[in-house]
Formats: sequence, structure tokens, C-alpha cells
Amino acid sequence: MSTSTGQAAPDAQRWRVLGLCLAVGFITMLDVSIVNVALPSIEKALDAGPTALQLIVAGYTLAFGLALVPAGRLGDAGGRRTLFIVGLVGFALTSLAAGLAPSDEWLAIARLLQGLSAGLLNPQVIGLIQQMFSGYERGKAFGMFGATIGVSTALGPLLGGLIIQAAGEENGWRWIFGINVPIIAVVLPLALRFLPASVRRPGPRRLDPVGLVLIAVATVAVMLPFVTTSGQGDDPTRWWWLALGVLAIGATILWERRYQRTTGASVLDPRVLSLTSFRNGTLLGITYFAGFTGIFLVATLYLQNDLQFTPLHAGLIGMPFAIASGVASWLAGRGVARWGRPLVVTGLVVVLLGLGGVILAIRASGDARAPAGWGIALTMMITGIGSGTVISPNQTLTLARVPLDLAGVAGSMLQLGQRVGSAMGIAVVLSTYYALKAGGSTGAVAASTAMLITVGLVSVSLVVALVDLRARSHGEVSSTL
Repeated sequence: MSTSTGQAAPDAQRWRVLGLCLAVGFITMLDVSIVNVALPSIEKALDAGPTALQLIVAGYTLAFGLALVPAGRLGDAGGRRTLFIVGLVGFALTSLAAGLAPSDEWLAIARLLQGLSAGLLNPQVIGLIQQMFSGYERGKAFGMFGATIGVSTALGPLLGGLIIQAAGEENGWRWIFGINVPIIAVVLPLALRFLPASVRRPGPRRLDPVGLVLIAVATVAVMLPFVTTSGQGDDPTRWWWLALGVLAIGATILWERRYQRTTGASVLDPRVLSLTSFRNGTLLGITYFAGFTGIFLVATLYLQNDLQFTPLHAGLIGMPFAIASGVASWLAGRGVARWGRPLVVTGLVVVLLGLGGVILAIRASGDARAPAGWGIALTMMITGIGSGTVISPNQTLTLARVPLDLAGVAGSMLQLGQRVGSAMGIAVVLSTYYALKAGGSTGAVAASTAMLITVGLVSVSLVVALVDLRARSHGEVSSTL
């Protein structure tokens, strides 16, 4: 059995644990996107106002990001198995609470708690993969995890549409949350049986509580104005939160430097932050997820709002992306040990080509339903091939040289960057789409113009990948896994 010291675990044990990690990754990332198609049903059933609907969507993402770094820190300190189990039970209970919600306030609170549970779980997933796999097999494991992220994100609208159609508009939205409960009922006993025992580090445990609080304040202050952006009549004063975020980031840097000098145990450990591979990979993740997440939002808005597709039909159009992304992630995970960063560069180029095709398909089709649907589906498949070749290899390369005893917190920092990037990207594309619609633009013009922003963000990711590739070719970053 593997321990936090990095000892080898039997093959069967490792792959069982990976299966648990993939199941957790699927349900937690699925809940980021699946709720979007249920909002009209929730609004009718609970008489929910705009503020409550915003919290139902944004509260999950905000709480998810808030919990990541503290959960990673606690997991690295020896609580990985315990936090995995607690997070799993919490996710089941909060999903049940959301499904049974009698009011919009109840549902908003349940979503916040559900996000916290997801934030507890995901750093343990990354830490376990780092702990139990190495080299080529770690690339394969992260490839499968990357496929899970891409597929769950893309399948969210489709599964949501299927559930609402099967269970009815009045109560179908409840099953969108409740479906997590039977899944966890299967996963939980397997986790209790197969997860490796937590092993504490020798010596006293210094958790750096002040640093964790400062990081939490900075996370909330930076993410809040973005996750509360709906693109329609938003309060402009929300951007003042960014000023608090800047102050909190400055205070965090000062405190962490002091705490590291006196204890050598800061959360933002120099052993991680000094790695060029980690810094470049995290920046790439932030910019790519800013563009990657916005792709689905723009496509869904265009298909449902402008072309009057049902949630189910709009979700079906996203299926080619999900399938292509899943296959490409699996293959890329197997090839990252051999090809390294050039594989990510190639993937980003393919994503840009696919996005260009999506924009052309929307512009050429205008508001004609059939050609727009087919055109978007086919070009999104190309985008999915590229996306699958970006996410999992970048995760592998970013965390490759991180010490095992810091795997959880490093993984949580990478995921936090992805959540922040997603929030920023969604805010920008939403505002662009609705502003153009309000100005009298057609749906095709508004959607294709908003999609150009995702092209710009993915282009920034490509620049970061090329910079990292250059550093590796000059020996500044080790190319080995």
C-alpha cells in the first residue's frame, strides 16, 4: 500500500484508487455546468429571484475555490484519507439537501456547502495521483483525470437536459442534484476499503493558519466580482472587491515570507513557487480555462436563446466535443512522457483552429438552425481534440517536479488558478454577449464576437506554452517526469 513517503503500491490498489479519484472528479466538475440548464425550472418552481439564481450558480464555484488551498494543506499534513471521506459524505448530504430544497434560499446555501465539499475532495484527488503514480504511469493517470474533467464539463448540459426531460420540468431539476447521492453510495464504501491510510509527517505540524486565512480572503475578493457577473444589470460597485483582493495578496506575500523565515513551513512553499515548470503551467492553466469554459457558455446561449434549441438538443451538439476530448486526453496522457510540452503546444494550435471553425460556422449560418447546429458540432469536435491534448499533459508537466509532501497544496493551487480563470473568462464573454444583444446585434454576431475573446485567451495560453518550451529547450526546466 502506498504511503505519503512515496512507497510503491500494488498495481490493483493504485488503479482502484484512481477509479475512485475519477468518479469524484466527474461528479464535482459535472456540478459546475449541469445546473445551468436547470435555472429556468428552478426559477419557476421556487419563484427564485435573480440574486438567488446567481448564488445557486456562483456560490458553488466560489466555495469550491475557497476550500482548495486549505484542504490541500491539511491533506499534505497527513489528513488525505480523512478529508476524502469527509468531503465525499459532505457532497452527498449537500446534494441531497439541494435536491430537497423547499426555497431558493435553502438551495443557495446547499450549493455553497456543496462547493466547500468539492473543494475538500479535489486536492486529495491530485495528491493521491501524485502519491501513487510516477513517470509514465503518472502521465496516464493524469490523462484519464484530464479526460474526466473535459467530458464532465461538456456533458453537463446534455445530462441536465436528459434528466429534466425524463423527470419533468417541475421536479427534474431536483434530480440534477439528487443523482449524486446513489453514485456516492457506491463510491463511499469502496473509498473506505481501498484508500491508503494517511501518514503524518514527522515532527510538529505547522499549518500556517494566518496564511490560510489570508489566502482565503484573497480568493474570495478576487473571484467574487467575476462569479457574480450575469451580464445583465450588474452592480458596478462589485469591482471594488478587487481592491481588497490586491491588498490581501500583498499581505499574503509579506506574511508567507516572514513565516517561511521563522518556521520553514509556509503554505506557499518556495520549493513549489521556485519551480519554473510549476509557475508556467499554472499560468497556462489560468488563461486556458478562462477561454475553455467560455466556449460552452457562448455556444449554449446562442443555441438556446437565439436558435431556440431545447437544453437536450443543445447538449447533444456538445457531445462530439466531449467524446473527442475524452479520447484525446487518454492518448495524450500516454504520450506526455515522450513528447512533453510540444504536445501541449500542438493541442493549443488545434484548439485555436477549432475555435476559428466554430466562429465561421456561426457567422455563415446566422440564425438558421440546422446548418448552425451541424457546423458547431463538427468544429467543436476539432476543438475537443485539441483541448484533450492540453489539460491532462499540462497538469502532468506542471506537477512533475513537485515534492510528494507538497502534492496536495500544489495541486490545489493549480486548480484554484483554473477556477479563477474560469470565473474571469465567463464574466467577460457574458458581458460581451449581452452587451451586443442589447445594442441590437443578431445572436450570430453576439455569439461569434464573444467567441473571439476565448480565442484571445487561448492565444495567451499558447504564448505561455511557447515560453515554457523555450525554457525547457535551454535547460531552465527539466524535461523529465
